[in-house]
Amino acid sequence: MARALRLAEQGGLKGEVPVGAVVVSGEGELLGEGFNQPISTADPTAHAELVALRAASGRIGNYRLTDSTLYVTIEPCAMCSGAIVHARVARVVFAATEPKAGAVCSHLQLFDQPQMNHRVQWQGGVLADQASAVMQGFFSRRREEKKRAKAQANSD
Repeated sequence: MARALRLAEQGGLKGEVPVGAVVVSGEGELLGEGFNQPISTADPTAHAELVALRAASGRIGNYRLTDSTLYVTIEPCAMCSGAIVHARVARVVFAATEPKAGAVCSHLQLFDQPQMNHRVQWQGGVLADQASAVMQGFFSRRREEKKRAKAQANSD
């Protein structure tokens, strides 16, 4: 999770919402990693989880990531949760819940739906305070930047 937090911070420095993710094999080998990139890539599917899943799948040459664990700084959304199920990820560990769009435990509980063809084990709350601080700091800075820009525009 510490690596995912560093990736989140890296994404935040690039102006992306700071979410980081890593995929680790059952043997502990790093298979893929990523941070949010929808703004810089103009791709609405470039969430940290999907970037990491794509990298991991490319590395092993198979979209099925059985026996892997995905670590992510924020609870996955519905899109990412669906991709996690289709990739057959064994386990997801996330830091902070996402009360607006989280689809693991905040809303929808997608991993627990009986019609899903794969069961994903999950755990939340790992380094949640740190992940929340990264997210809160990012949005606080954005609000301050907007205030400064507005003040500047009003003074011109």
